[in-house]
Amino acid sequence: MAKTNYRRSSLVKVLLSTGWAALLAVLPLSVEAAELDSAATAWVLTSTALVLFMNIPGLSLFYGGLVRSKNVLSVLMQCFAITGLVSLLWIAGAYSLAFTEGGDWDGWIGGASRLFFSGLTRDSLTGSLPETVFIMYQLTFAIITPALIVGAFAERMKFSAMFWFSALWLVLSYVPVCHWAWGGGWLADKGFMDFAGGTVVHVNAGIASLVAALVLGRRKGFPQVAMAPHNLTMTVTGAGMLWVGWFGFNAGSALAANGTAGMTLLVTHLGAAAGAMVWMTIEWVRYGKPSVLGIVTGMVAGLGTITPASGYVGPLGAVFIGALAGGVCYVATLTVKRVWHIDDSLDVFPVHGVGGAMGTVLTAVFAAPQWGGMGLAEGVTVAGQMAVQISGVLVTALWSGVVSYGVLKLLERTIGLRVAEDEEVQGLDIALHEEVGYNMH
Repeated sequence: MAKTNYRRSSLVKVLLSTGWAALLAVLPLSVEAAELDSAATAWVLTSTALVLFMNIPGLSLFYGGLVRSKNVLSVLMQCFAITGLVSLLWIAGAYSLAFTEGGDWDGWIGGASRLFFSGLTRDSLTGSLPETVFIMYQLTFAIITPALIVGAFAERMKFSAMFWFSALWLVLSYVPVCHWAWGGGWLADKGFMDFAGGTVVHVNAGIASLVAALVLGRRKGFPQVAMAPHNLTMTVTGAGMLWVGWFGFNAGSALAANGTAGMTLLVTHLGAAAGAMVWMTIEWVRYGKPSVLGIVTGMVAGLGTITPASGYVGPLGAVFIGALAGGVCYVATLTVKRVWHIDDSLDVFPVHGVGGAMGTVLTAVFAAPQWGGMGLAEGVTVAGQMAVQISGVLVTALWSGVVSYGVLKLLERTIGLRVAEDEEVQGLDIALHEEVGYNMH
């Protein structure tokens, strides 16, 4: 990811040291050097559409099929509403705070130069991309991150509480972490490697999901009552859209149409495939039959885990990371649900949180040339880079956890978080929206 304004020399050194040399083609060192790259622009335009496709309809259908039929519309509505809400917050100031120069506070937060897109024109460039394209591409990441958290509190949270939580969490958690890692903040200056969102998206959303599940409490009947997905056909359809859309998520982050984008696309696919095969195999051996839900969940785990490493590793490293994702996230899911009895409804924390953290840390290992990776900065050891990666994961987790808890408690004491018990039994579709997902008459 790149920052909106022109590079400071320190960040250019970071890009070189962490293997992001491909990005230098789209990051000018002076105004005079800026020139539109039509090929890169075309690819990022395409990637933008792919990432938005991941949320609506991809994530919407994936989550919608996993809940009970009486709550399917509530999940679809939440994903749709978040798309509109975040889009307006992005123009109001979220983009500016994430990606512009923050002056004395630049290590922690951006500035106000693009509030309400002030000064933005058709000719404005971010590197060799139209700034409008960069803005829209980054917006799709900002949309899908709070949408992921929907899976943690599905079937029991008020729509109004979801709406306010998404808005406040975006500004207070997503925007700062995004600036730290991608906007020239302190993590970027340390040489932190997060190509497409291991911490910014997955750890950030995963920790928020865990906190939300704990603060809201369990759904009525959990874990004694079976709450099986009502429409796995819908879920598999959404999973397929996620797999395809993820190419824009990861390969688009090269911000160029080049070999880095091509390799990123390849390793993303291999990570997903390995995660799907390992999760399926574990269930096949353990239960005697491979499950459809298992193979698609393993695929998502593979995608989330390869994401931070996708621009740095080679095919062999991607297969190892994806395979580890399938196994570790499977164990994490069972632990959260069956051992800890935490009702993270759609397994956001064990899949995205655990996977994103693991992938971020393993980037330091599999970026090494012997694994086919791009290599680490000159003089930087695997242990040294891993220390940077771990610090990024821990700080992101702590920040997201504190912000999420604070926002949820604030809403709990003001507008309330949970629907009434009778509304939960009736289902959120009727109780909150006066509609049903399926009318068979």
